[in-house]
Amino acid sequence: MNVKRLLGIIMMVLLLATTALPGLVSAKAERTLKDESIYDLLVDRFNNGDGRNDVDTNAQDVSAFNGGDFSGISLRLQHILDMGFTAVSIGPVFQTASYDGNEVLDYTKLEKHFGTVEDFNSMLKELHDKDVKIIADFPLAGVSKDHVWANKLPFTKGEGNTIDWKADDADVQRNLEEAMVDFVKTYPLDGIRLTKTQGYSKEVLDHFIAALKKASPKLYVLSGEETDANVDSQPNDASMEALRQSFVKVDPDSSPMNQFETEHSKDLIQFDQLTGPRFTYDIVEQRMFPPTRWKVAVTALFTLPGIPVMPYGTEIAVNGKEAPESHPLFNFKTDMELKELIGNLNSLRNQSDALRNGNFKMLHNKDGYIVYKIYDENESWIIAINNTSKTQSYAMDAEEIGSKKRLRGMLDSDQIVETEDDKYHVVVDREMAEVYLVKEDKGFNVPYLIASIMVYVLFLSFLWAVWRKGRKARQERKDAAKK
Repeated sequence: MNVKRLLGIIMMVLLLATTALPGLVSAKAERTLKDESIYDLLVDRFNNGDGRNDVDTNAQDVSAFNGGDFSGISLRLQHILDMGFTAVSIGPVFQTASYDGNEVLDYTKLEKHFGTVEDFNSMLKELHDKDVKIIADFPLAGVSKDHVWANKLPFTKGEGNTIDWKADDADVQRNLEEAMVDFVKTYPLDGIRLTKTQGYSKEVLDHFIAALKKASPKLYVLSGEETDANVDSQPNDASMEALRQSFVKVDPDSSPMNQFETEHSKDLIQFDQLTGPRFTYDIVEQRMFPPTRWKVAVTALFTLPGIPVMPYGTEIAVNGKEAPESHPLFNFKTDMELKELIGNLNSLRNQSDALRNGNFKMLHNKDGYIVYKIYDENESWIIAINNTSKTQSYAMDAEEIGSKKRLRGMLDSDQIVETEDDKYHVVVDREMAEVYLVKEDKGFNVPYLIASIMVYVLFLSFLWAVWRKGRKARQERKDAAKK
């Protein structure tokens, strides 16, 4: 038997076996903001890719520029892809007096520590080539007292060395609008997050948003704070507090999670904001073990209604009560216990329209054991999160998903079938979580079993053919030696 041909047959059978398995609904070709999951980073604190712009940087000083740049994001793009994120928020990128980009000096120039215009455009192209969208911040207040407009536009004193523009001044509004419109026209950004919006009226913000949408019709416009303005998405402080309270420790009062039964699908869902204390800080304050806490927490993050936002460093459980301690330069040598789980959860979300845009129903929520259903007309998912100190069980009525179904665990390969009492018993070990895809219970997957047997048979045939060929070659060498 021809060995190459046999290997080809084996590969074909493996392919057929794979396609015989139940598949997930693929993601829509044309994404909307509700389809995104966002990795939130600060350029200076992510990765130093180009030492040529490391002027007056000091990676040992938490208050100084640490050296991260646009090239560093490009070089670590695979890290972001491995976790399945579809969008990256990079913070403010204008010329700035502070490492986080917020103390803007000039809205028309990029920060030299972050790289050149060519570096920025190159980074945008590399992310777009991988179908990753880019969102940048536009701070409306808290800019540097040395801002180039400070001698021509009215302002009030802000915190430290910052100033706040007079939000009700027509010249301020006109200049800000021109700057943000010019920014999105100059660079092919996919989103703008308006930050420090509190002093601006709904009417003014809506005017900014309309101008941005006119300049770039497909642009996502987000807010860094809760607002009544017509943004595409914004944080929800109540839901963030519910998440932190429900997962910061074992056996919590998880009743605030019931609020997700109301409409949250357009909200940014997050445990952390880069402007506040890290969730890991709260975990440590409760004397809990961060990796275990985060494992149950990220399951909720990527399966609850809303647009998940995860700050950089969550995958290594970065700590910190406030900036700059909460903004360390990312250490890629740290053990990343959460990275694979985040990638698996994001992969499920990216492949399932139901997980991204489906309906939500809370089935059970008591003292940290939470079971909910995400569903649409094509798919149903059951998510079970046991944030308690004991193994928990929930008997789900068959009418909830229909009779003769099989719940297929996507994280730990757990399987649940209907029992004689017309229930599905969802049992989860302490401090664990599982994401179940509801499928028809068809018993054994006969095509898959047949394909598996064929693979084993062909593989054994391959080994036998190799052994026989080797034996023949040895015999020929012996015969030649005798002559």
